[in-house]
Amino acid sequence: MFLKRLGPDPHASGALTPALRGCPDIFELESGDFAVIGIDITELSAKHLPPSAGCGPDERIVRIPRKTLVFAKSDIPNQV
Repeated sequence: MFLKRLGPDPHASGALTPALRGCPDIFELESGDFAVIGIDITELSAKHLPPSAGCGPDERIVRIPRKTLVFAKSDIPNQV
């Protein structure tokens, strides 16, 4: 299911993460889609989504630190 991690291991060099359980993280899946591990902010943020966006009952809005996405940038494919 998980093909590869995008960006460095969040605990590389002994770094600590807020939850201390391995998140945040971004993975490429075998299907070519992506999975994100982050802090669930659905309840706090869903009401602030723009009118053209929505969060379905089977979806969650997660927050990941900026550095997680920036460090993963070089691993994200440029083509669909």
